[in-house]
Amino acid sequence: MGYFLETLITGLFAGLMYGLVAIGFVLIYKASGVFNFAQGAMVFLSALTFVTLVERGNSFWIAFAITCGVMIATAVAIEALVLRPLRNRDPLTLFMATLGLSFVIEGATQFFLGTDVHMLDIGIDDIATDFGGILISQFDIVASLIVIGLVIVLAIVFSKTRMGISLRAVADDTLAAQSIGIRLPQIWRIVWSVAGIVALVAGLLWGARQGVQYSLSLITLKALPVLIIGGFSSIPGAIVGGLIVGAAESLADIYIGPLVGGSVSTWFAYILAVAFLLVRPAGLFGDRAIERV
Repeated sequence: MGYFLETLITGLFAGLMYGLVAIGFVLIYKASGVFNFAQGAMVFLSALTFVTLVERGNSFWIAFAITCGVMIATAVAIEALVLRPLRNRDPLTLFMATLGLSFVIEGATQFFLGTDVHMLDIGIDDIATDFGGILISQFDIVASLIVIGLVIVLAIVFSKTRMGISLRAVADDTLAAQSIGIRLPQIWRIVWSVAGIVALVAGLLWGARQGVQYSLSLITLKALPVLIIGGFSSIPGAIVGGLIVGAAESLADIYIGPLVGGSVSTWFAYILAVAFLLVRPAGLFGDRAIERV
């Protein structure tokens, strides 16, 4: 029983990390109705920018502040050069634009900052702590607290501030929101900036766990089943979907993996996502109108 609980808890912690990445997708989707394929590239850009600044002698907080500035500047440039010219295009066109944007960001990041793998130390020890016979990584605990704290902050910002109310109005009806004076380009710049900062936090945590390298950009693929399960337009859904994927992957790897002769963690989440699509296409927290189409 202890081994089962340890495996489950480890999976839940991993799921919170998946949910963190998925939050960036949710923010963009709520503002534009588009799956932002470039979010993984933004995770890679932010993490590599940060670790490069640290390696050049900057303190953690100076590097963090500068990287936040880089992500905000990137968001402004994306809005001006990509989103604004395509403002009235269909979602598929915008999706293809973010797909191309992901390659541009990845290529530019490696061109200017290099292709080496960097080890990242953010001051969190990755050592096991015994809790009643169950070993839990200190890194997982701290990372989970960071994710929960970020979710709380985002929930307050998007429910209590004028910007959050404007975002909800844009998500509900873009044309109606514009008709009452909400400036869509400004909302896009703000949301992409917030998504960039979320990408930075995700990049630091994932980079500290597995190193800062190109594979960080492929985290997009892991976020997709999380979003399908939790719903593309819900921040709580991203967290719940991440928890489900993390726990299911971890348990399946231990109990199903030996039956099929190898690890199942690389593909099990997608099987789970397909099952949710068949039963609940909108996801657990998604718009139920999707299911009636």
